[in-house]
Amino acid sequence: MRTYKLTVTYDGSRFRGWQRQPDTDLTIQGILENRISSLVGYPVEVNGSGRTDGGVHASEQTASIILSGKADEAKFLPQLNESLPEDIRVVCMQLMKNGFHARHSARGKRYEYTIDTAEKADVFSRKYTFHYPERVNVENMKKAAGYLVGSHDFAGFTDRADEKSTMRRIYDIIIRKSGSQIRIEYRGSGFMYHMVRILTGTLLEVGAGKRSPESVRRVLESGIRAEAGFLAPASGLCLKEVYYD
Repeated sequence: MRTYKLTVTYDGSRFRGWQRQPDTDLTIQGILENRISSLVGYPVEVNGSGRTDGGVHASEQTASIILSGKADEAKFLPQLNESLPEDIRVVCMQLMKNGFHARHSARGKRYEYTIDTAEKADVFSRKYTFHYPERVNVENMKKAAGYLVGSHDFAGFTDRADEKSTMRRIYDIIIRKSGSQIRIEYRGSGFMYHMVRILTGTLLEVGAGKRSPESVRRVLESGIRAEAGFLAPASGLCLKEVYYD
């Protein structure tokens, strides 16, 4: 048995997320499992580093698979990509020690959220940004982000009430503005369901003057979802990197 790490990139616009679902063929995991299983001739489970929501993109998602023997990567990868739709690509295939698991072995992730604050949405980037035509104070957003960095209970920043633990550590939040575009980069040990999108909506409300920078600290203390900001759309979010030892 051989374990491989796959690095996958995809445009999530038309998919219903990473995780396979019984009522649709439009999931990244489901498509990969179907194509890989057809290629090798037996069922193969594809385990991702985490679940991205419907409409979320990834430039460097990772997944792990177990094959019955050593694959010829020079042939396997081109054949696999030939069978995949044009909005999914496996860009790297790496033989790992047995026991490696894309999710369990991960030590952190980096996400990026892109906002377009122009009056009219940009024609070419509209599928990969959130159009938010407001005057935004980036310095206030950075001040609010400072309260979020570190180890905290982020119960107020998830839409799933049944999380086993809502403690997470955010290593850094970097906010950059260039013209009408704002990019927010999140680096952390892990992120819960909708967490990055809720954090983004909260920071944008701060930037637009709809809440104070200090209000994010109160959400951390209360753990109440209703006190955090809106859920930013999936289109602006991209998984950029997964960290391993």
